[in-house]
Amino acid sequence: MSDRIAFLGCGSMNEAILTGLLRAGMAPANCVVTVRRAHRAVELAARYPGVTAIAGEEEPSNNQQAAKGAALIILGVNPAETIDLAREIANSLGPGTVVISIAAAVTLAELQAALPKDQPVVRTLPNTPIKLGHGVISLSPGNGCSPENLKMVRRIFQGASTIVEVPEEQIDTVSAISGSGPAYVYYLAEAMAAAGVELGLAPELAGILARETVAGAGLTLTEPGANASAMLRDMARPENITACAIAVFDQEGIPATITEGARAAVGRAAAMTVEIAQQKQPPLQAIPHPLQ
Repeated sequence: MSDRIAFLGCGSMNEAILTGLLRAGMAPANCVVTVRRAHRAVELAARYPGVTAIAGEEEPSNNQQAAKGAALIILGVNPAETIDLAREIANSLGPGTVVISIAAAVTLAELQAALPKDQPVVRTLPNTPIKLGHGVISLSPGNGCSPENLKMVRRIFQGASTIVEVPEEQIDTVSAISGSGPAYVYYLAEAMAAAGVELGLAPELAGILARETVAGAGLTLTEPGANASAMLRDMARPENITACAIAVFDQEGIPATITEGARAAVGRAAAMTVEIAQQKQPPLQAIPHPLQ
């Protein structure tokens, strides 16, 4: 089996993964991407020299072509299409090909039922900073995933992200904290900029201050031994300017509001799982492997 990775679908998340892996040193020649439209394939091939991009409107079997001989396949379509895509490529998989799903709300049981029996499957939850080498990706391996399979997955992603292994039942919470987390930070940056404008700064200046402050603070948290609570205490000493602001945030219940927001995200993820399962036919029994 080759070292080739097939990215089936290349929306924002799969492209972020592709970018991060290339930045981390993966050979472009080992990457093949499938998309629907020819213009998108041309765009990706130009953006990532050496990467093969195959458009479905020109090659209807593009997903099967990409899957054949791949060491690892990343299913990067939206959740409602993920099981159909898994079924589409089932007969093109080698026994040792690891299939990765990045889809929220699609369970390991559903994936395993759509693929050949004992096909190695890993359900993951990445976040978008992976494209800069600062992402987090959770791994939840299926029953057919061996320690060797998981080791390969870790090796591939380790240069682009922090890797955590979690049981599948925690994925919705991981999604609420890590998957959605970058948006919370953008929300904070937007609110900080708006506060600056409200207090008299020009919008452009307020935006620069908020953006660079949030980005810089994030980098300090990546330093060895960094601890957010300790760093907060160090900056918000009694009676100083920062402490006054933090006291207002606490009085307004911002920590509790963040918890409730995350709780709502977990609830939505659980509801999506039910909705997607109801859209599909009853799960198929895992089929015998075609290449065994």
